[in-house]
Amino acid sequence: MVWSALTLAATVAVTFVLGDVALTSQSGQDLDQSAMEAVYARENTLERLLGLLGNVSIGTTAVAVAGCLVLALVRRRYAAAAGALVVVVGANLTTQVLKRVVFDRPDLGHLSINSLPSGHTTVVTSVVLAGLLVAPAYARTVLVVLGTFAATFTAASTVVAGWHRPSDVLAAYAVSLAWGAGVVFVLAVRRPGRFGGSLCTQLGLALAGAAVAGVLLIAIGVRPDEGWPGFTDAALVLGGVGLAATLTVAAYARLSSVHSA
Repeated sequence: MVWSALTLAATVAVTFVLGDVALTSQSGQDLDQSAMEAVYARENTLERLLGLLGNVSIGTTAVAVAGCLVLALVRRRYAAAAGALVVVVGANLTTQVLKRVVFDRPDLGHLSINSLPSGHTTVVTSVVLAGLLVAPAYARTVLVVLGTFAATFTAASTVVAGWHRPSDVLAAYAVSLAWGAGVVFVLAVRRPGRFGGSLCTQLGLALAGAAVAGVLLIAIGVRPDEGWPGFTDAALVLGGVGLAATLTVAAYARLSSVHSA
């Protein structure tokens, strides 16, 4: 219960700090813009990425959530089913409210339309966390790897495509994890439990999923914008996105293990 409360507080703080620094300061906007432009994709690669991102829709989200609910209901885990629904709906509504109502992006020399947090990243990440909440213990290992892969690949693709800046996807991870932690906190009040598995193991599995996503992006043609001189910047951007996804999924795998069976 303590760790879920601390995670909730930390992720809320991260979301608003990102919103303040990345949106309202000149240095924040400049750094964010430079980071987005550090990676690029050739036309055929970009078409593939856009095609995959186009599949992240309300319909596919509904199907994924329905799958989580059916799994939980079949296993007679009714509280987890409700929690999974709350994670997805809460995270995605929060992202839209923050993006459209709460946060403002002043014109400091870059595009002034706000895109923080990333909607696509929130959709995928919140579904992954919902899946972890309802998945049986024996399936969680695979879900951590695949979930981190999906969260990393989606977030990085939006950056490569120029749809979002890195701060946008980091905020989306934070919003999703905040809702996930909040749900675990409520469930812990109802039924306390103990963590299952090892945090180091979860981190290792999540890191493997993120690494595969990075390798795949490179394999299909994602490159540093400035060639070899820009390798370090591109690696930091893609590596940072992957590391954030790793920490998000691994942390939630640990928190939600209290309620896995």
